[in-house]
Formats: sequence, structure tokens, C-alpha cells
Amino acid sequence: MADLDALADEVARLEREITDAIFDTVRAQLREDDEAAKELEKRLAKVRRSLQKAESLLRGLGGD
Repeated sequence: MADLDALADEVARLEREITDAIFDTVRAQLREDDEAAKELEKRLAKVRRSLQKAESLLRGLGGD
């Protein structure tokens, strides 16, 4: 199950990168009323939630 733990760690790392990207797009939205940044933030938030779900599932499988 070490492979699943390593994969879950990688997914968690990607989730942190997506979170950073979300903060960057939110800052862009605050600087200028940018519709493209708002749409990007929504898409990144969906990706982040999916990565969180994937990490949770992988860690759950590692406990079996």
C-alpha cells in the first residue's frame, strides 16, 4: 500500500499547487474586475475539490 500512500501524497501536493493558483486568481479579481479570472477561479476550485476527493479515496484504500 506504500504506492497508494505515495500517490495520495502527490495528489495532496497538486492540491496545494491548485490552492495557490486559486489565491493568485482571486488576487487578480480584486485588482481588476476580471471576468476571465473569475471563471478560472471557479474551474480551479472544481479541480481542487476533485483532488481532495481523490486523496481521501486513496488514503482510505491504503487503510484496508
